[in-house]
Amino acid sequence: MKVRRVGADEERDDAGQPGTAVTPSAEFPPLAAEERAALGRIGERWAGPQPAELPVDPTLGRHRGGPAPSRFGRLAPIEMFTVEQPGELVATAPAHLPGNRVGRAAGRLRRALFGPPLASAAVLYERMRKLVALPILSSDLLSSVAYGPEAMLTVLVLAGGAALGLALPLAALLVVLMIAVGLSYRQTIPAYPHGAGSYIVAGDNLGRTAGLAAAAGLMLDYVLTVSVSVAAGVHAVTSALPALTPATVGLGVLVIAVLLAGNLRGVRTAGNIFVLPTYAFVVVVLAVLVVGYARAAGRGFAPVPPPAVPAAEGLGLLLVLRAFSSGAVSMTGIEAVSNATPAFRPPEWRNARTTLGWMVALLVVLFAGLVGLIHLDGLVPRPGETLLSQLGRVTFPTGPWYALLQASTALILLLAANTAFNDFPRLLYFMARDGHAPRRFLHMGDRLAFSNGLVALAGTAALVFVVFGGHTEALIPLYAVGVFLAFTLSQSGMVVHWRRHRGRGWRGRLLLNALGAVLSGLVLLTAAVAKFAEGAWVVVVAVPLLVLLFRRIHRHYATLHRALALHPPPAGPAGPAPPAGSAEAEAEELPQQVRHLVIVPVARLNRASLRALAYAASLGRPTLAVHIAPEEAEAQRFRAQWSAWGDHLRLETVVSPYRSVVGPLAHYLEALHATRPELTLTVIVPEVVLRRRRHRLLHSRIEQRLRSALGALPGVVVTSVPVHVAE
Repeated sequence: MKVRRVGADEERDDAGQPGTAVTPSAEFPPLAAEERAALGRIGERWAGPQPAELPVDPTLGRHRGGPAPSRFGRLAPIEMFTVEQPGELVATAPAHLPGNRVGRAAGRLRRALFGPPLASAAVLYERMRKLVALPILSSDLLSSVAYGPEAMLTVLVLAGGAALGLALPLAALLVVLMIAVGLSYRQTIPAYPHGAGSYIVAGDNLGRTAGLAAAAGLMLDYVLTVSVSVAAGVHAVTSALPALTPATVGLGVLVIAVLLAGNLRGVRTAGNIFVLPTYAFVVVVLAVLVVGYARAAGRGFAPVPPPAVPAAEGLGLLLVLRAFSSGAVSMTGIEAVSNATPAFRPPEWRNARTTLGWMVALLVVLFAGLVGLIHLDGLVPRPGETLLSQLGRVTFPTGPWYALLQASTALILLLAANTAFNDFPRLLYFMARDGHAPRRFLHMGDRLAFSNGLVALAGTAALVFVVFGGHTEALIPLYAVGVFLAFTLSQSGMVVHWRRHRGRGWRGRLLLNALGAVLSGLVLLTAAVAKFAEGAWVVVVAVPLLVLLFRRIHRHYATLHRALALHPPPAGPAGPAPPAGSAEAEAEELPQQVRHLVIVPVARLNRASLRALAYAASLGRPTLAVHIAPEEAEAQRFRAQWSAWGDHLRLETVVSPYRSVVGPLAHYLEALHATRPELTLTVIVPEVVLRRRRHRLLHSRIEQRLRSALGALPGVVVTSVPVHVAE
């Protein structure tokens, strides 16, 4: 089990070693060494009452090895527990809230949609083998060849048909970049085998700010991966079926919802859903390349002259760089394997590295092959139909192959977002463990998936998709900046890593990572400058804002950690009275340090208030009843009723001529606490619990308002004594 110490730069387990495994226990980190020592010293001074014999059997009458609950065990709650070892019960099945019909109905619906819950131990089996991991993690990378070459040629064609000849040298340079970055990430995997890729590599070697910048870039990349992939997939569908064009936005949002539902079913189930489309796309595109190059060989590889295209811009260095950076979006997703290494079966790093090698090889073959074939067939981008669609019509003028190409392209583009659904929640998990993201992202759902991260990704991506109207061209300028920021920081971090850890062959590894950093940095700079006015400014502005947000979250958790961390108790049994409102006012850790005053707010003498008064008196502590009256006459009537009851407890009435109840009571308690700050005020609130939700509209629910107001006061403990109304 791991522990994360907020304010530190790494996690350590109980043995003092870095803790990195992805486990459901991350939500409950153990204590640091100094806190465990403080806990022991607090325990030595514990002077509370001796524990009495319990009035119930805490094992619920079960014994280890007893009969297992039947299939109808849910009807008897006691049957859902077994004794695993002394002092430990194990729930044999997930439980719903007692008596909560809405919760039971929601549970049945969730089980129908996402499958039955998985036990925590099953996390070891929710891993991917290589043949499944390849299509799941490469769908984003391989699908980008459906729009990456077109993005590059769309920029080049602005300078006229003659500029299309630059596509081949630019593609060759991009292939070099793909291989360099791919080999660099192959080195990252064994060096950092526990996932989170660029975030951990940059943070470990370049500092926390660099790590957070890489995380921000990756998060933007994953959100845009979903938006761009779905937009491109819908475009492929509307290219084949133009009648669906008006429904572009609705189709895209529907696809994102389906992806979310599939991934909420867990890693293995999602993998089984998304395996076939990726392999089908690879096979069909390879068939296009084989047939296309065979036809080109029949004419001696003589390129078909492209149609005349008038120049809209002059051919200059800036336009060439823009085309290069646009084509570089074909590399998005190359980091997916290094981020998801813990999701592989053991040995994780070796299987991940092998899978990444296959991915890069397929990417190079498909990208280079498509650019070359487009050049040989003399195709140019045109509105209303993708280049891959044009290539399919030329290569397969008859037969079902064109339809298969379009169907597989649409499927992989729509499902390419699944790569982001694998990596985005995992990145948030590591960030939350470090205190840079909300801790809710540590939680694993029923199917051992990071449900909160999945929902956050789907919601954000759907919002971006709707805002941009589902247009791929409008999203791609935002796409390259974030992903190449992460590439650059990751590779630069690996350069520092090899300089620190000079092992065997470190110089060659350093040079390879340096090459990847330089090439990625050039693409980043080019994309940021050349596409700044086209929308890249959004990412340039968003990354620093996200880094600032992550730091603020970390500052909050660091403050919370300091407030809740265990410290050795003071020398005296109680110590001097702390100032009112200070953190020390709630620092009692020993029974002998706690001095009680029990307060019961009473609106009227009925069964609810009398039960709360009885409960308070049973505690055997000094007890005060407080009544808020709107006028003096009502205060006198209540005191008369109190006397009729027997005046068993001290009563204080507060007249509120402006008829406010919560405010005067809160201020009164605050004044009591200021007078004796060493006192712990235990406020016992009588509360009527209604069975039906619709009946709540008929009541003021002043108990809830009172609990909310008193909860903000230091040194005040609020509890409630419920009275349940059957109807």
